[in-house]
Amino acid sequence: MLSFSHKLQKASWVISVLFGIAFSAQIVNAQERHAQISKARSAAASEEAGKIQGYRGVSIGMLAEEVRKKLGNPSDKGEEQDFFVLSDNETAQVVYDKTKKVVTLSFDFMSGAKEIPTPKSIFGSDIEAKSDGSMYRMVRYPKAGYWLSFNRTAGDTPLTSVTFQKIEQ
Repeated sequence: MLSFSHKLQKASWVISVLFGIAFSAQIVNAQERHAQISKARSAAASEEAGKIQGYRGVSIGMLAEEVRKKLGNPSDKGEEQDFFVLSDNETAQVVYDKTKKVVTLSFDFMSGAKEIPTPKSIFGSDIEAKSDGSMYRMVRYPKAGYWLSFNRTAGDTPLTSVTFQKIEQ
């Protein structure tokens, strides 16, 4: 039969082992949390500006006169917005503020358009399509002062839209 001190010594040893295992698990969890935080910080740093800051040479903050030089004469010209037909399968809508600077750019690509942007070319990564084939993602770039979205409709002849919108500070 084991003496009381021997039982106590054995129990202390078991408790020490369990404590060591629990402490090791906490260290591993802390390391995993640190890795997740580092990854999130890295992703945030890379999102200071989008992979693209404009399209066809047009970007947020550009003057209406400059936009028209880049895209040509709009099919519908206005003080606050222009509508451009860039090809049979591509259009652009540009919205201006009171100072005639671009605050919104939207480029629409119909099925059959040449060089339709992909999520990877816009954001640097793919988007998982929904079961109907549609896709959507919006990312805010506060340091760059705009948000960017990609939207593709469902169906056999999808419409793809890429939109830049100034974030009001």
